Formats: sequence, C-alpha cells, structure tokens
Amino acid sequence: MGRVKTKPIKRVTKELVANHFEEMTEKFEDNKAIVDKYIDIPSKKLRNIIAGYVTRLVRSRETI
Repeated sequence: MGRVKTKPIKRVTKELVANHFEEMTEKFEDNKAIVDKYIDIPSKKLRNIIAGYVTRLVRSRETI
C-alpha cells in the first residue's frame, strides 16, 4: 500500500493540476520544478510529495 495523502496536500495538488495542467508532464523531475515555480513550500519533502501526486494525477488523466 502507498502513503496516505492529507487533505491539504490533495487540495493544493488538485488546484495546481486544474490551473496548470498543460505545463505538467509525466516526469517527476519536471513537475518538481513546476511546483517550485508556482508554490512557496517550506520543505523539500512536502514539495516532493506534491510533485509525486501531480505526476500520478497527470498519468491517470492522460490514460482516460
């Protein structure tokens, strides 16, 4: 099983994907830079969790 994402992480990630979906890619490293560009996050760990969730959402939306 994977890690459980908290509501604030899900909320921020879904807003990012909704507003900047055309910039997001299936690559974690690219999404990490995009998250850094749009959100001021106090820790690397939170940034990586959000970027990973963005990557997961983008991959699932492109297969639909």
